[in-house]
Order: sequence, then structure tokens, then C-alpha cells
Amino acid sequence: MIDKAAIINNIASKAGQILSAEKSKTAEDIEHNIKALVSSTMTKFELVSQDEFDAQMAVLRHTRERLETLEKKVAELEAAMSGTSE
Repeated sequence: MIDKAAIINNIASKAGQILSAEKSKTAEDIEHNIKALVSSTMTKFELVSQDEFDAQMAVLRHTRERLETLEKKVAELEAAMSGTSE
């Protein structure tokens, strides 16, 4: 399990190092470095984007609908089979 508090503390520590070590750099450079730091750290959380989540939800919804349809067909076939065997 990932220790989220430790990761957040690590981000804060590294951001502080970036800010103190890069006094001569522009704010844009510092912002770029912090964004890269946060981005690389966030991958450790195994997060997905909202678009990826929505796409997977659509696939899951479709799969669930297909499963329900197939379950109904199987039930109908079983009913038909038990009706013909009597």
C-alpha cells in the first residue's frame, strides 16, 4: 500500500528544494519543474484521468447490458428445453 502522507511530504520537500535551489530561474521554469515533480509523483497513486474512467465505465455498462441480455436468452432456452422434455 502506498503511504500517501509520505508521498505528499516528499512532494513538499522536493518543491521546497526546487524553490530554494532555483532562485535564478524564472517562475515559468520553477512552475515547469514543480509540475513535472507532481506529475511523476501522481503516477505512484495509480490514478486515471476522467476520460479514461468514463471510457471504462461505458465499456462496463455495455458489458453489463450484454450479460443481462445473454442471461435472459439462456433462461429462455432453458425454459424451452424443459418445456420440450416434458
